[in-house]
Formats: sequence, structure tokens, C-alpha cells
Amino acid sequence: MKTRIYFLDHLRTLAIFLVVVVHAGIVYEPILQNSWIVSDPVKNGSIGLIRMYLDLFVMYTIFFVAGYFIPLSVKSKNTVDFLKSKFRRILLPWLIGVFTLIPAYKAIFLYSRGLPQEAWYTYFHLFQRTGADPAFLANNPNQNWLWFLPVLFVFQLVYLALYKLRIFPMHLSIRTGVVLTFILAVVYSMIISEAGLTGWYHSGFLEFQRERFLPYFLVFLLGALCQEQDAFTAEKNKRMYIIANVVLTIALGIFTAIALNLFFNLITPGRDYFFISDFVDRTVYYCTALLSMLSLLYVLLHSFRFSLNKTNRVLDFLSRNSYSVYIIHVIVLGALALVLVPVPLPAMVKYLLLTVLTFGASNLLVYAYDALLQYIRKTGPGTR
Repeated sequence: MKTRIYFLDHLRTLAIFLVVVVHAGIVYEPILQNSWIVSDPVKNGSIGLIRMYLDLFVMYTIFFVAGYFIPLSVKSKNTVDFLKSKFRRILLPWLIGVFTLIPAYKAIFLYSRGLPQEAWYTYFHLFQRTGADPAFLANNPNQNWLWFLPVLFVFQLVYLALYKLRIFPMHLSIRTGVVLTFILAVVYSMIISEAGLTGWYHSGFLEFQRERFLPYFLVFLLGALCQEQDAFTAEKNKRMYIIANVVLTIALGIFTAIALNLFFNLITPGRDYFFISDFVDRTVYYCTALLSMLSLLYVLLHSFRFSLNKTNRVLDFLSRNSYSVYIIHVIVLGALALVLVPVPLPAMVKYLLLTVLTFGASNLLVYAYDALLQYIRKTGPGTR
């Protein structure tokens, strides 16, 4: 008898692989040169399109899957045990990461640019050099990719509180949940945009894109709603699958046009062209981005559910490692990107190599670490 919903494990594994794809691409994009771990002088601007499309849904997918499993976790543990398990699973790796991986990130960042290493206390995300350019990472280290862990922890705490207050589970249909997610996310994102608050919020604990904080949480709750409504026992709905693909095609086409136009406005001084107006264009931008995300999420869930709700040794290996791969992949990526800098290859070839090598090496490191722990447990004191 199956104890896991395998297709969700595999979908999360795919999403984490795509996170690696996004992060590997930044090495070869002409952006974030003052903050990304390694900036290879060989560039290809078209990689930005890959990042733009993947950024629409990758983290939403990870939050959805995490949300799906949270009701089971809350119901199977008392409050103290739940908090302990989430601390061990999320906050402990985060604490280790911000005090080891973030300093390693800055060390690679400085080394890759031929800059001298700095005083030890400047390598932690709590440090900020007064009076210096905060956009230059050495002056203002941040949590970078580790932002996901404390945000997920907060989402889980909020769900626990809602469950204890008997607000969840909610007796909503999945369709109503999707509509509410879309409407609330668009309204929230537009409020943040109109208030001029778009961009990243940084603190010692929480870091997130302001315009995405509530949408991420709503998709997390949508995942929980799918579990509560037992959404994945329904029969295959080919009609809805076709509709989702049509909506995705139309929404993605409109989103591409609007997003590229807004981008060109941003990078071209004095260019203030809008298809209709600034407000309307931004509204359409958020609407089509969220429609693309929700429809693609449905397409992925449908495809994985009816094609990959099974496992084998390779899929099980990748699924088991995926969370740890997410945590360590950027440092692995930085080390490999350093090796590839002097290699005379086109940016797209380097990009492909870096992606594959990072994902493979990260999985091997996780496997080696787990094997070492098992060996220590078997041979340690008290085992004889």
C-alpha cells in the first residue's frame, strides 16, 4: 500500500531542479553582477527569458506541494511535537545555512571577482556596512536563496493557528479556492505596486518579495485545501485540462508582451510607453502572471498525477534528496561556475553544463552525507 503521493514528490523534485536552472542562468545573464555568487564575463541576454517564464510558477509550485502536506502534519501531531518537527526540519537547517553557507557565498563572491577576503564578521547576513553601496553584496550580505525556509516556517505556523481556531479546514470547493486565490493575489499585488513597495524586504529572519508574499501564502493554502477536499481522487478531467492549456497559452502570450514592454520602460531612460496606461498595464501584468501560474500548475498536477504517480530507484533517490539539494545547491553552483569561467565555451553551453553538473553534484553530496551518517550510526558507541 502506498504511503506517499508519489507524483507530488516528483513535481517538487522538478521544481527544485528548475530552481537550479534559474540560478545557473544568472551566472551568464547581464544582471545582478554586484550580488550574484559568480558572474561569468561570457553573457547571453536571452537566458533572461528562461528565468522570466520559470519565475512565474517554480516557487509557487513548491509552496503548493508544501501546503498539500501541512494538514496531515498538523492532524498527526500535537502542537509541541508539530513545532519541534518543523524546527528540526526547517529552522535548524536555516540556522546552519545562514551561519555557514551564506559566509561561503560571500567568500566565493569575493574570490571570483579577485577581491580580498574581509573581516570574519562581515560574512553574515546580519552585517551591513554603513555608508557603503547596499546593492554590492560584500557590503550587505542577505539570505539569498535561503529566504524560502523561514517564510515556509511562518506559513506553517499561521496554518497551525488557523487550524486551532477552527478556521481550517474550510468548506470551500477547489474552484472557489482558485478564484479567491486569483482575486486576492491580484488585489494585493496591485496595492503593493501602487504603494511603491515592490521589491525585496530584508530582515534578520524574514526576507521575501513584497508583492509575492500573500500570493505565495494563498497558493500554500490552496495546496492545503486540495488535501482537505481530497482533490486528487477525482477522475481524469480532460475538458478542464484542455481549458487550462488554452488559458495558459493566451495568458502567457499577453504576459510576455506586457512584461517585456515594462522591462524596456525600466531599462530605457525616458521611455514611458504603455499599451493602455501604467495602471492598466500593471493590472494586466499581474492578472496574466497569476493566470499563467494557476493554469500551468493545473497542467503539471494533471500530467504528473496521471503519468508519474509511481516511483523507481532513480525517482525515489531524487525525491528523497530534493530538499537538501535546494539548501546546498547555490554553493555547489558557485564552486562549479568558478571552474567554468576560464573554459572557452559559449554562454548557453556553459549554462547547460553548469545546470547539469550542479544538480548532479548536489545530489551526490547529499547521498554521501546520508551514507556517512548511516555509517556513523552503525559503527558508533552503543551499537555493539
